Amino acid sequence: MPEATGSSPVLHDDVYQRALNARDPRFDGIFFVGIVTTRIYCRPVCPSRNARPQNRQFFPSAAAAESAGFRPCLRCRPELAPGRALVDAVSRLAYAAAHRIGAGALNGHNVAHLARELAVSERHLRRALERAIGVSPVELAQTHRLLLAKRLLADTSLSITQVAYAAGFQSLRRFNSVFRERYGMSPSDLRRVPRATAASVDSTMRPASPSSDMLRLTLAYRAPFAWDVLTAGLSRDAMPGAEIVDGSRYARTVKLGERTGIVMAEDAPANRQVNIDVSSSLLPVLMPLLARLRQLFDLDAEPTVIDAHLEQGGLGTLIRRRRGVRLPGAFDGFEVACQTLLRFSARSSAHAHGVARQVTTALGDPIDTGIPLLNRLAPSAGRIAEAGATQLAQLGVPQRTAHAMATLARMVSGGALRLEPGSDVGATRGALMEIDGVSDRIATTIVMRALYWPDAFPASDPALLRAARTTSPSRLRAQAERWRPWRAYAALHLWLYHEDS
Repeated sequence: MPEATGSSPVLHDDVYQRALNARDPRFDGIFFVGIVTTRIYCRPVCPSRNARPQNRQFFPSAAAAESAGFRPCLRCRPELAPGRALVDAVSRLAYAAAHRIGAGALNGHNVAHLARELAVSERHLRRALERAIGVSPVELAQTHRLLLAKRLLADTSLSITQVAYAAGFQSLRRFNSVFRERYGMSPSDLRRVPRATAASVDSTMRPASPSSDMLRLTLAYRAPFAWDVLTAGLSRDAMPGAEIVDGSRYARTVKLGERTGIVMAEDAPANRQVNIDVSSSLLPVLMPLLARLRQLFDLDAEPTVIDAHLEQGGLGTLIRRRRGVRLPGAFDGFEVACQTLLRFSARSSAHAHGVARQVTTALGDPIDTGIPLLNRLAPSAGRIAEAGATQLAQLGVPQRTAHAMATLARMVSGGALRLEPGSDVGATRGALMEIDGVSDRIATTIVMRALYWPDAFPASDPALLRAARTTSPSRLRAQAERWRPWRAYAALHLWLYHEDS
């Protein structure tokens, strides 16, 4: 592997060639290879016979390959490759735009609308994205839609109309036209491809059972993956009634737009994927749902690179205890902010869970899932703002924390604050710190998870200070310079070490 530096490693063609010849799964999703003789592009783990080196062309993304006129391979299924952690590779604006496009921001909206959300001109947004990723916003969105549609066509019995709208197309005619134009076949032609040919290298997607209301999907990742560590962290902060961790299985209720349902997740390490069961009611919001789950489980991390970097920074003993540690992200940024405020103000973990249960039961909308422990949606920012600090305090939230939660809810519901990946880290942290009751420790932890920021580091956290055997936040902050740009992972290892002690 190339040496880890302050950003994603820059790879050259000779490295690509060696990784491709070895079919090294650590590079899956990091690059794609186009075969100039067939105009097909593949993942580096494709089981097909390797083309001659002179017939290979390398691309940093599926969108770049498709923009150059290549079609996705039917054997290795590029749409199933794990994503790349763009935050390490591109500018903040390009990262924010790419993340939102991947979550469906251009499904039903235009580039001008996205530019206004990001507070830049449309021209500047196009230029930034093309410079960073090599494609226009519309091309990137189209690739996301087509690859999701290809997955659904190949691996489910959904109708072509259902597939088109689930993938974010606004009309069936447009879907058929774009699919044929880009892939040289109609959607129904793809379904006639024999299953043995269209099967994934390491992933499948199919209905959970013929009689079930759930759809089985898979989300790929790069091994190693400390799933048990991740689910333990999610269990600690879970909103009772809205989330549950049962053994190695995670489940939660979901509301996206007007759509509600549940998702359940379980690791499938032999296939380097997480199996996801999704309510069919969530099909129209499948693209943003999958984007949020990838963020929640940190599935786009490059663990061998991160672990190697932190080992070089002096954390080798901790890394060897737990390789492939993932940073718990956020399905919803406001929800994580509330969890963080409650946990840091509670007397104990049990107390925090008790208060969270009171808040969710009182302010979360009821939902019938068929699972007794999943019966509420997490309270929205609007609902918390409406309740106000007085009702929160009556539900057991400490007075100062109740005021902080109510203030935060008003900011989020009013649009003054966005707790999502791509938001300005410094500005968001500063806005949080202005809320009475939000300390540096709380603000940085919220940024770490809600903004999916891998370099967040709450140096004033008492557990981190004890694990690092120092009482000085400034000294710990200086020591943590060696761990950039993945200080959040270093913090997680130190927290785990403190829990073990």
